[in-house]
Amino acid sequence: MTPTQPEELAARLTTGLLSFPVTHFDDRLSFDEPRYREHLGWQAGFGVAGLFAAGGTGEGFSLTSDEIDTVVRAAVGEVGALVPVVAPATGGTAQASAQAAAAQRAGAAGLLLLPPYLTEASQAGLLAHVTAVCRATDLGVIVYSRANAVLDDVTVAELADRNPNLIGLKDGVGDIERMTRTYARVGDRLIYIGGLPTAETFALPLLQLGVSTYSSALYNFLPEFALRFFAAVRAQDRVTVYRLLNEFVIPYLDIRDRSRGYAVSIIKAGLTAAGRDGGRVRPPLTDLTPEDRADLAALIGKVRVPA
Repeated sequence: MTPTQPEELAARLTTGLLSFPVTHFDDRLSFDEPRYREHLGWQAGFGVAGLFAAGGTGEGFSLTSDEIDTVVRAAVGEVGALVPVVAPATGGTAQASAQAAAAQRAGAAGLLLLPPYLTEASQAGLLAHVTAVCRATDLGVIVYSRANAVLDDVTVAELADRNPNLIGLKDGVGDIERMTRTYARVGDRLIYIGGLPTAETFALPLLQLGVSTYSSALYNFLPEFALRFFAAVRAQDRVTVYRLLNEFVIPYLDIRDRSRGYAVSIIKAGLTAAGRDGGRVRPPLTDLTPEDRADLAALIGKVRVPA
């Protein structure tokens, strides 16, 4: 059974690893629903705690509101009975609120509120923005603290007090003092999700700050490896964590860091290297060069479990 109440969703998401699947496009860069559904069915088969449709890894920033609704409905239809599907809310307050209401109509289990596009805002402005979106839906809302929407501990506490359906904070900053202050002030009123690019790198130290789970982009193409890494983090098995970091994650980061925007492109290239055809990314992102794809394929070949 998938969770139907915000508190049920919060409890479910903390039980395991979180999947942030790519969004598949065809040769014309239109949404490729059959390939997307096939990918989600495969993803759901490994036992993750939640699936976040059209998020950052899913190129939600490049999708129109209508496309986001289509992607969310496809995800709910394909795997919603097996795993909670969390939908995105993006852009300014009016757009994000409309997307929140649409996600509820589509049958999503929850909402991930991403930073508003481009503009910088004060803590008071962010407080008003998050509150408006929370009040546009009955779904449990997780707010993504990142980029131009970094929330301080006082703001997070006020948001938690004002909005009963705010269930979580996803951290995309990695500021130890900020997270310590937030957890000290808010405690277990919220769940805390690691949301830095390639979250595996930060998973073990952030566990000590109350960040009990994280969004794994690697799960897209190496689900067995991602789950093995997550289990080592949860067990605080430092030897295994650092062995896996050295064997795969750090060399993978070296390839990712060769070009700006590769954080998403490398996931789709990883899927293709693993034999599952991730396809292309939409502009303004760019695909990996042939040399980078070859280096990634060789690295994946060292750790991939044969099908």
